[in-house]
Amino acid sequence: MTDTAPAHPGALHVDLPHRELLDQVLDTWSLGVLAELCERPCRFDELRRAIPAVTQKSLTATLRRLERNGVVQREVISTRPVAVQYRITPLGKTLREPVDALLAWAQVQMPRIQEARRAYDDAHED
Repeated sequence: MTDTAPAHPGALHVDLPHRELLDQVLDTWSLGVLAELCERPCRFDELRRAIPAVTQKSLTATLRRLERNGVVQREVISTRPVAVQYRITPLGKTLREPVDALLAWAQVQMPRIQEARRAYDDAHED
């Protein structure tokens, strides 16, 4: 089959918009944010504490991407000082089942993946 051949019916075909979306909602920081927001709404600083390795810049960019995709909702709370709270949207909640399925697959397959990595690394040592 060449690169220009039509896909078989039912074949996995990931178009640019799908690839872009999956990159945005399944990256390292997004998964951490979604895991936290599935449990409860959080303020920005709560998310920073829950995901200590993320920088302020990366967390801000991640929240904006998730909000743009309709997965997270940003709510301004009129307190003194003004606060911002993030919550998962109903659309975002629909990600829970497929993400849990991927994580379960990874858990079960991790020994085979680690063995494949070792074999690859051993074969490609310089």
